[in-house]
Amino acid sequence: MELNGRPVSTGELASLALYGYGHFTTMLVDGLRVRGLQWHMDRLHRDCHALFGTDLDLPRVRELARRSAREHPSPSVVRVTVFDPQMDLGRPGSRALPQILVTTRPAPDPAVPPPPVRLGTRLYARDTPQIKSTAMFGSLRQRRSAQLDGFDDALFSGVDGRVSEGPTWNIGFLDGEGVVWPQAPSLPGITARLVDHAADSLGVPVRTRPIAHAACTRMGGAFVTNAATGVRAVSSVDGVQLPQSGLVRKLAAAYTSIPGDPL
Repeated sequence: MELNGRPVSTGELASLALYGYGHFTTMLVDGLRVRGLQWHMDRLHRDCHALFGTDLDLPRVRELARRSAREHPSPSVVRVTVFDPQMDLGRPGSRALPQILVTTRPAPDPAVPPPPVRLGTRLYARDTPQIKSTAMFGSLRQRRSAQLDGFDDALFSGVDGRVSEGPTWNIGFLDGEGVVWPQAPSLPGITARLVDHAADSLGVPVRTRPIAHAACTRMGGAFVTNAATGVRAVSSVDGVQLPQSGLVRKLAAAYTSIPGDPL
């Protein structure tokens, strides 16, 4: 774990730990290449302006992420977090000096597909879902609640009855014609965008429309997406088994075949 390319001290992490005000992106780095790299950089640029009102040194971000990836076995999961170590709880409107924190962990074994995930719906919507925020209390609370009820993870549903996303992933459904993404407030995931390209390479239509909680268990299949695990099938929602479509496996294979960009 490094802050601006050097070991980080406990004190420098205090504002992040105590206030949770920051943003991040998570990248799967394989051979110093990242799928959708420019989209990750665009996200960091956009969210830095939204939270801190300033530009982020993106070439420096790439340099620090590349350095960290080189020091760990490939593939690895590199997370870039942007926060202000000097943030004052009483004056968050003061001029911000956001810094770059890079953490790296081993990636899941690409030769071992993740098992299908069992989801339990929870009435919940993240604050400012379009920003990949470090404030994960609510999301993790819903994940914990779902796991205590015997599920693997939580699927968020709004007060309007529409499903949206999960704590750390997007969800896609199959309706017999192609891929359907829920039309609801959610984080625009980079892996989900890459899956759109994978679907296009397979000639599979992709649409976005509202999906009611009651309707999602009648779909022809479902999958979740994030950078660490790629495309992962959904086995059930609220205990209702979903079809295990071969299209999900094809999408996963097409996604993994997308070449990464040099970090």
